[in-house]
Amino acid sequence: MGPEKGTAVDRRGLALGVAVAAALSGCTADEEAARTPGLEERGTVLTSVKPTRQDLSNQISLSGKVTINPVFGIVAPTAGEIRYVQRQPNKTPAAQPLWVATVWDDGTPRRINIPEGSMLAGRLMEDRAEVAAGMPIVSARHGGYGIVADIDSAQAYRVSGSAKTVKGQIKNGPGPFSCTTLGTIAALPEGTIPEPPPPATTAPTPGASGGPAPVQSAPVENPEQQGPQGSESTGMRLVCAPPASVKLINGADVTLSVVTDRAVNAMVLPVEAVAGTQGRGKVDVLTPDRTRKTVDVVLGLTDGKVVQIKSGLRGDEEIAVPGPDLPAAEGPK
Repeated sequence: MGPEKGTAVDRRGLALGVAVAAALSGCTADEEAARTPGLEERGTVLTSVKPTRQDLSNQISLSGKVTINPVFGIVAPTAGEIRYVQRQPNKTPAAQPLWVATVWDDGTPRRINIPEGSMLAGRLMEDRAEVAAGMPIVSARHGGYGIVADIDSAQAYRVSGSAKTVKGQIKNGPGPFSCTTLGTIAALPEGTIPEPPPPATTAPTPGASGGPAPVQSAPVENPEQQGPQGSESTGMRLVCAPPASVKLINGADVTLSVVTDRAVNAMVLPVEAVAGTQGRGKVDVLTPDRTRKTVDVVLGLTDGKVVQIKSGLRGDEEIAVPGPDLPAAEGPK
């Protein structure tokens, strides 16, 4: 009887132990599942923000070098027909602005000058060609030291035509100092200047001097001397002139801080709350029941942390973060 009774007790104890172990195991599994972080469901609002207001500037940093007599471009102020002034390259910097071309816009002339302190480097278009506003038409050479910074394509549209202020800092040298921008950042060659036409010669009357009349040879056309024929891209760059008081060494490394635009008391949102970075974008406005309503907004400046909202919001809305996903582009069918 003893052994049988002990066996029954052992079996009951074993069953109870298994049940307890199973229960503990289940609890542990549930707890582990609850503790394991996972991706939130798409569309989940992680947080929200309201628009704020602040002064904002669009600022980028460029790496440049001190250069002697750097070349820069002058652009057409309006669309029209370009007519060049017949000039040869000046050997010394101009003491005052130098008239080099005129753009005729519907009968109205617009003079093109290279700035004081620069030299004519060449023409970039054919004489009497039609040009567009903002197109480089003349290249000039700054007389003396300048600073040249290369610009990649990702920065080009942020800098082009809108460098409000430029400050330079020479590595292990003077700075910061203001640097005056020269010309355009568009990629351009140095340019060419056609040779002046040869002086006209008058053929003597046959027999007037007792000798035969000279034979007039037809002019030989050389396509390479007929003015610019277009060029390969030379890479975009910003050229600026530092103050004369700054001591410069040719080839020294320089960091340029370029402010391309400013906005005062601008309405802004964190970039994470906005779909899009330039022009037009979208944000998700939270309704009272915490659902999203996607609205279109017009975007302005950005400093990489916040982006300006020019229109589309009143300013008191609650905006979901992260912002909406832009739809993927449709592929070919």
